[in-house]
Amino acid sequence: MAELQFPLLRSKHEWGKGAVAPAIESAQETIRWAEHLVFLYPLWLGDVPALFKAFLELVARPGFAIAAADQGMPRKLLKGRSARVIVTMGMPALFYRIVYRAHSLRSLERNILAFAGISPVRHSIIGGVEGSDGHRQRWIERVRRLGANAR
Repeated sequence: MAELQFPLLRSKHEWGKGAVAPAIESAQETIRWAEHLVFLYPLWLGDVPALFKAFLELVARPGFAIAAADQGMPRKLLKGRSARVIVTMGMPALFYRIVYRAHSLRSLERNILAFAGISPVRHSIIGGVEGSDGHRQRWIERVRRLGANAR
């Protein structure tokens, strides 16, 4: 994703009615045919990295992820898809869960993925990524098995 070129949103108008960059259109097409999505990101300053958040804001636009309803909440347009969110961090995963209550992960799951209809959403929190090679290798193998058993 770091190589994708797209503008940042600066207004509600841009989000709702602005032009969609080619890289974002391509990502939307990929999401449209996918049955299972995987999002992997490092925790930065207690949250998702800014570029990842900007990407999600652009992808999850009205008309693609949600549609205006006659009354009440918007309609969820990404139903039928599941997701796995993998968050890596230097701190111990248990510390993130207990002290920070996994707030950025919960926000992503609730405010973006579930809001668009993606369900179920499962997650893996990988703490201590700067630890031993053995720790990293065990997590790489675990994520490999999760991928093989997706959905």
